[in-house]
Amino acid sequence: MATSVNVAFVEEYMTDLHHVFQREGSMLKDTVFLKDGVVGSTAHFQKLGTGTATTKSRHGEITPMNVTHTAPSVTLQDFYAGEWSDSLDEAKVNIDVRMAYAKAGAMSLGRKVDEQITTVLDSTTQSTLTYTVTSSAAIQASLIAMVEALDANSVPNDGQRYGVLTPRAYAQAMTVESFASADYVGANGLAFNEGIPGHRKFREWLNVKWCMLPSLPGQGTSTAKIFVYHKNALGYAIQKSEFPNAAAGENISADITWHGDRAAYFINHMMSGAAVMIDDTGVIEANLNDTTAIATS
Repeated sequence: MATSVNVAFVEEYMTDLHHVFQREGSMLKDTVFLKDGVVGSTAHFQKLGTGTATTKSRHGEITPMNVTHTAPSVTLQDFYAGEWSDSLDEAKVNIDVRMAYAKAGAMSLGRKVDEQITTVLDSTTQSTLTYTVTSSAAIQASLIAMVEALDANSVPNDGQRYGVLTPRAYAQAMTVESFASADYVGANGLAFNEGIPGHRKFREWLNVKWCMLPSLPGQGTSTAKIFVYHKNALGYAIQKSEFPNAAAGENISADITWHGDRAAYFINHMMSGAAVMIDDTGVIEANLNDTTAIATS
């Protein structure tokens, strides 16, 4: 056989495409008050104030509470994630490029939802706490102080409290035995007991569902921010989608269109949504130095 026959060998490649490591869609959308299927460009969330009980004399009139009604509103923002795929290029590869682009687009819009939510979390006017990471005891005290701040604001302890930590802050929290050990977390002995398998997982501790999010403000710097909040403290409104991308778990429109003038497909995803603060007292922020080494004691 000719010594140059190697040029005729068929090179074998994996037909599966590896997406660069990324967060697969939204982590926080289901942790806030969700208004789905909005028609129009503006969404309103109804907010009812507190009432005060009073006394009355026998046969006297009852003083109305005059509870205040407000309607925080938000204007939806449009986002797109599209990519071209040339027809002749598709013939040169043995991966499903169109579906790969479609998945990448859906995931990017899901992460955009989290970006909008964290921006609103960062707008809280409540007193900022400090997440001290000098020791496991200090970390535990910092976490407890964040939960205490919700209690002090009369935020309901009804199982709808969430905590979101940077990867380093979460790693610091894992040095706390009561946070890390299943002996302290849930009657079923499972540290993770809620969420979709894969990435939407929460660790319930102090009746707060804690998660790790690698895109919080200041992550990896000396001025990082973490939060605890009640689900009804924030709202997220997303526009009604005629063709929702059910596979991605998001209300995102997916469209793959052939363009003859370009001899290419355009793979596009789009959504219209926005986050809004409903009740500022239900969001507690803490600062930390996210560059500090993980505590060893």
